[in-house]
Amino acid sequence: MNTPPAKGDILVIDDEVQIRRLLRITLESAGHSVREVETGLLGLDEVARRAPDAIILDLGLPDLPGLEVLRRLREWSRVPVLVLTVLAAESDKIAALDAGADDYLTKPFGGGELLARLRAIMRRAPGGEELAAVTFGDITVDLAARIVRRHEAEVKLTPREYALLRILVVHRGRVVTHQQILREVWGPKSEENTHYLRVHMTHLRQKIEADPHQPRHLKTESGIGYRLVEEC
Repeated sequence: MNTPPAKGDILVIDDEVQIRRLLRITLESAGHSVREVETGLLGLDEVARRAPDAIILDLGLPDLPGLEVLRRLREWSRVPVLVLTVLAAESDKIAALDAGADDYLTKPFGGGELLARLRAIMRRAPGGEELAAVTFGDITVDLAARIVRRHEAEVKLTPREYALLRILVVHRGRVVTHQQILREVWGPKSEENTHYLRVHMTHLRQKIEADPHQPRHLKTESGIGYRLVEEC
């Protein structure tokens, strides 16, 4: 008898061996294939190497907080994420959903409910390929690894410089307004501080552009914002 194909490739990111074992039994019995990792960094690396169909994520990981894993993942991936955690407070659920989780289930959990929630987020998942890296000119921005390279050499950016470049890369080809950049990079109360943005854009161009005074890729849209141009 032929083995039926797996329904989905599920990545479990959880540091509890017993929970991973229970999840494997539950998921495989429903026809899913399962991969397991015990830390957030290993999980992000696994997603980048071989994108799963869905992720089950614990918030209490030993290296990175689960919320940070979600935020980093949502910079470049739309893979469905089901948070599975002992944290049951409404504030924890809101924080996880705001960080990019598709659904939230507390431990202890029933296998039937977990499978139903997993089916639901996989049905709602948008199609299309994952955005893992973008290249323009001699620059490659690896969104999964959070590394910027010119040819093979790493370009050292500050966290704010990287965040600024990332938002332009994600919205490449489109104008991103000053207010949107300030809100996402500096926070919701920083929308009037356009001088922060000008200073950081100057520094970023010095590191990214061949001629910072005549940028080919990081374009200014006067009075509006900035735009990343891939082809020049």
